[in-house]
Amino acid sequence: MISSLAQIYAQLRRRWFYGLISLMVALGLVIGTPKPTPALPILDLLFRGIQIIQLSSMSDEQEVALGSRINQQLTAQELKLYSDRTIKEYVNQVGQRLVPQSDRPDIPYVFQVVDMDAVNAFATMGGYVYVTKGLLKVADNEAQLASVLGHEIGHIAARHAVEQMRQRALQAGVATAAGLDRNTAVNIGVELAVNRPHSRQAEFEADQKGLVNIERAGYAPGAMVAFLKKLLNQGSVPTFLSTHPATADRITALNQQIDPATANTGSGMDAAGYRSKVSSIR
Repeated sequence: MISSLAQIYAQLRRRWFYGLISLMVALGLVIGTPKPTPALPILDLLFRGIQIIQLSSMSDEQEVALGSRINQQLTAQELKLYSDRTIKEYVNQVGQRLVPQSDRPDIPYVFQVVDMDAVNAFATMGGYVYVTKGLLKVADNEAQLASVLGHEIGHIAARHAVEQMRQRALQAGVATAAGLDRNTAVNIGVELAVNRPHSRQAEFEADQKGLVNIERAGYAPGAMVAFLKKLLNQGSVPTFLSTHPATADRITALNQQIDPATANTGSGMDAAGYRSKVSSIR
């Protein structure tokens, strides 16, 4: 009996020893293998793993959480939100009408009005859309407002902000083999939302998605072209167009997709009704 126990003990010691050797070899391969980008120390990764974001495989839940962090920093440091509840509720109502008809309706969308007279609109990842009170005053009707919100929803549906962040992180050399530190990702997201224009391809794609979106929601598709033309004819280039390049080409592309016979067919064309809803803007 004692002899049998001794044999079992010896076998367990050998297995433990071999297992330890295998683990050390595996760690040696991980640490010793060259990486295309600088890698964080393995112990640092273990302690900070929950804060590391892998942009190439980001889930909807991770994107929404990151978008929330970006929004918190934007609204705390970069933007002043408009406080008029009636205006906020109206913009949210128009935006939420579009969400079910978008290509990505299963994430929560947040539509916010920025207290800024400049004409601008933008979005960040995770469903956060921003439109200035200046844009609301310039728009002629609800369909034009819907066309702007639909365009920004198109950016979110195509995950353009995620791709921009990936490219920016690689250019700056802040992405590691494991991914991107969450705090760094938030800072990049804020910078992209405020200062970085989308590419021509991204703008065309957002226009196409936005146009389909507003048509599905019942708005007149020609409002998207009408609003862009209105801004171009104002004389000075507004912020909305300076951060959205190739506007003339976008108008041409949109006209090719819209049937002239039904361009103004749909809801949202009542200019007087729209003016009454945004009349409290100061």
